[in-house]
Formats: sequence, C-alpha cells, structure tokens
Amino acid sequence: MQGKWHIAAIEPRRDPEDDKKSHSKTKKPILALPKGLVDPGESPEQTAIREVREETGVEATPIAKLTDIRYVYVRTWSDKQRVFKIVSFYLLTYRSGRIGEIAENMRHEVKRALWLPLDEAPRQLSYRGERDVVKLAQAYIASHPEI
Repeated sequence: MQGKWHIAAIEPRRDPEDDKKSHSKTKKPILALPKGLVDPGESPEQTAIREVREETGVEATPIAKLTDIRYVYVRTWSDKQRVFKIVSFYLLTYRSGRIGEIAENMRHEVKRALWLPLDEAPRQLSYRGERDVVKLAQAYIASHPEI
C-alpha cells in the first residue's frame, strides 16, 4: 500500500461489563494483533496463519517467527483461575483477501479489522508486548531488504 508496510490489527469486542466498570467517558478502542488458541494437531505457525484469516479476512504467508510472549492472566468470565499463556508471533506477508471480512464465527470476538501503517503501529497498539513485536518486525524488515 503506497510503498509502505502495514499490519493487520483488530479491535476486539469488549465485554459490556468491562465498559460499565470503566470510569472514562471517552473509551479509546483497544487495538491488538490477531492471536488465538492452537488447535489440536496444529503448529503455532499454522495457528498464526489461521487466526489472521479468521480475525481479519486476510490470507497470509509466513516470512519468519519474531518472538514468543509469555504472560499470566485471570479468567474473569468463568472460574477466576490464573492462566499461563504463550503467544507466538510471526511476520507474515499478504497473499489475498479483504481486511475486515471477518469469519462469521469470529464476530463475537472481533469488532473490526484494519490496516495500520507499520511505522505508526507502535503508537497505536494497546499492549506493550505487541508494540515490542512490531519493533521486532521493523528490525527484521530493515535487515532483510530482499523481502
């Protein structure tokens, strides 16, 4: 797009209960990278490709693995258990599809999908770890001009 790299980002659907708890009258949308659970028999790379397709409508081809992010969260929607999670992030290249053509079964999770210019993404993504992933993508692209 106009000679610039872009990333496919999503705005996850917010839980109405979270919105009620928020004291801010102007809620800035959460912008994140697509991600999800590894299905049985699936590799993390296959999961990344599938999740990008389901959550954004874009078919993509892997270029390189960027990193793994490890974190713990508390399930607020059910049993309040602590969950340890590892998310693998990959640099992918666009192959086909239209951003925003989100799979029907994902519309309960994803409000919208959009392109963000890669150079603006570290300022626009909501989560620090994902902003760091974008910086890794920028460094990879800078050191691999052949892509």
